[in-house]
Amino acid sequence: MKYYRLIVSVFVAVVMFVMPLSAHAASSSSVTKSILNAVGGEDFSGKNLIRAEFTNATFKNTNFSNADLRGAVFNGVFLDGANLHGIDFSSGIAYVSRFKNSDLSDAILADANMLQATFDGVNIIGADFSNALLDVLQAKKLCQVASGVNSKTGVDTRESLGCE
Repeated sequence: MKYYRLIVSVFVAVVMFVMPLSAHAASSSSVTKSILNAVGGEDFSGKNLIRAEFTNATFKNTNFSNADLRGAVFNGVFLDGANLHGIDFSSGIAYVSRFKNSDLSDAILADANMLQATFDGVNIIGADFSNALLDVLQAKKLCQVASGVNSKTGVDTRESLGCE
């Protein structure tokens, strides 16, 4: 039995050297290309934006209400005053993005990666943050204003954030 692990390890090492996997590395902002570099005010309400990529864009007062943003990427995006009511941002990424005075009410943000995103003056009534990754300080800030139940998932906002 003790030699079994050694034999398996040697076998795996030989396979890895004979058939190496390709590696891809680069900064996400240098690799991804935004589908739109907007300045704000656009109307994307109800649009299908599954896996859309937005990089280094400003969406001031932009309407995304009820848009399907599953798997979408916001990388370095400013969403000041944006209407994100009822969006489905499940499994999305909002990295180094700013949600200032935005409406995230009734939004589904389950399994979203929102590390290094900031939330100031946001409306999150009925938002579902189940299993979302948030910075601890941002989660605490959101817990101060969290209330309601998501109309689609039935999840309590405070519970989804892990508020005490």
